[in-house]
Order: sequence, then C-alpha cells, then structure tokens
Amino acid sequence: MDPKLLEILVCPLCKGPLVYQKDRNENELICKADRLAFPIRDGIPVMLEEEARRLAATEEIT
Repeated sequence: MDPKLLEILVCPLCKGPLVYQKDRNENELICKADRLAFPIRDGIPVMLEEEARRLAATEEIT
C-alpha cells in the first residue's frame, strides 16, 4: 500500500483516520471509530460501506 495514499484516505462515513492492517490472507483499511474494515483488492482500496466488514466486538484493532 502506497504510504502517500494512506495519508490522504479517510473513512467515507466519519471522515476519520484509517489504519492499514496487513494480514497473511487479507489487506484492509480499518476505521476504529466505526469498527469497519474496508478491503483492498488488487492494491485498490474499496471505500464503500456495503463492501466493508463489521469488526466483531472481540476483534482487536492494532
């Protein structure tokens, strides 16, 4: 993920900051305030609410 792109991307719902989380299976941009994980597909962030995954209450955000 391009660091310059990460600097300008914000959550489309609350306009808050996003945290890049790289997993061995998935790359996601996390909004801590809304507890949403936006997928990154083929290097492109998908910033649509309907494509976002809701984070479980027990899921830790780093």
